[in-house]
Amino acid sequence: MSLQQVRFAFPGWGPTVDGVDLEVEQGAFHCLVGRSGCGKTTLLKLAAGLLVPDSGRVVFHGRTHDAIGPGIGFVFQSPNLLEWHRVIDNVLLPVSLHHRPTEAERAQALQLLDQLGLAAHAQKYPRQLSGGQQSRVALARALILQPALLLLDEPFAALDAITREELQRDLLQMCRDRRTSVLFVTHDIAEAVYLADRVDVIDAGRIAQEISIALPARTGATRYSAAFVQYCAQVRAALHLEAVDA
Repeated sequence: MSLQQVRFAFPGWGPTVDGVDLEVEQGAFHCLVGRSGCGKTTLLKLAAGLLVPDSGRVVFHGRTHDAIGPGIGFVFQSPNLLEWHRVIDNVLLPVSLHHRPTEAERAQALQLLDQLGLAAHAQKYPRQLSGGQQSRVALARALILQPALLLLDEPFAALDAITREELQRDLLQMCRDRRTSVLFVTHDIAEAVYLADRVDVIDAGRIAQEISIALPARTGATRYSAAFVQYCAQVRAALHLEAVDA
């Protein structure tokens, strides 16, 4: 995906996204980090085609914005599951919007749930699941159509630290296995550094700094390495947090 000089403003306000150039390569994992109101979620919605830029263009696999379709998956902050559907049917919802799911597609949904540790919960309703389990269902739903690009808007923000780390690990593994490109919005610096190949720091609707993250295979020990701490410090500096601490 390529965003080329993209600008967007809500009526009566200054630009929320102001001349952004952004490239997401095949199989890459990019994180957008910034303060509340900096424009990172608006940028994600422009990439998804949920908003239309006032100027510039969004290109996905060589097609312009208007042609963007099912090759993109989106995970919102809230799981947004249908309470009257069982887990398996929530996962298959994107398929059901086009046709009745086949047995092969149901098997694929069950495989996704199994990879996320939810195979035993396929026939339950969302109210019977924990918050972390609901987030896993939302992730499986976004992946069921095997999108080339996955967009996530702070999907783990409301979860406890242990569950959040488990989901970060699962997300990384599944996207690497599938060669899925990812654009992930977060306000959590440690989360961004752990997940990303590149962190884009957003400030006042612009990309203020691009930071490449060159860490080895991500494990629990990664979070305590000297390199991890240094990258976190670099992102903090880009967000001018060191000045706040001083």
